[in-house]
Amino acid sequence: MRLLGLFILLAGTAMAGEYAVLANGARLHVDRHEADGAKVRLYYSTGFVELESAVVSSYEAEEYVAQAPAAVAAAAAPASGMATAEPTPLELADAAADRYGLPRALVRSVMAAESGFAPLAISPKGAIGLMQLMPGTAEVLGADPHDPAQNVDAGTRYLRDLLEKYNYGLRHALAAYNAGPGAVDKYNGVPPYRETINYISRIEKKLRAAEAIKP
Repeated sequence: MRLLGLFILLAGTAMAGEYAVLANGARLHVDRHEADGAKVRLYYSTGFVELESAVVSSYEAEEYVAQAPAAVAAAAAPASGMATAEPTPLELADAAADRYGLPRALVRSVMAAESGFAPLAISPKGAIGLMQLMPGTAEVLGADPHDPAQNVDAGTRYLRDLLEKYNYGLRHALAAYNAGPGAVDKYNGVPPYRETINYISRIEKKLRAAEAIKP
């Protein structure tokens, strides 16, 4: 995600934005989107993320809302000091992969399948952020799921722990990340859930494309 400057607010009015509904069911609040063939850009107040168009299933518009003049002035005022660029989702994925000894392509592929690289993605079940941590899981892992760096670190650490639990069986670990270890233990393998089977298939496809695993 390349960071942009603050958007200029006009005439004391701001657009509330829209919801991008991801293929995995997550709803992501954004300012606007721009589609360009197989790619779509989702814009936030601080930048944008570029995804494959297939990742987004639909958009839900919001109404325009009035913004108080004081809020407009505050938003337009320059920040004091030098701003530090936030790491991109891919940079967070790569750093966490290196930290926990996992292939970068694997963490990137899980992030793509979970949130489409969208930091603000919230699933219908309440999973939060880039690697879609449930609040309870984040609490156990000692992470703030709303902080992208903590979210990705905890999600990668959890994935590493699942790989160790299942003797580095990738499909078992991915199934446990998606459906929970209880479901994998219950069926002694990948549970017969369409969502989980499709989830594993998407990640394996991305890994093959990245030559991280052989077909």
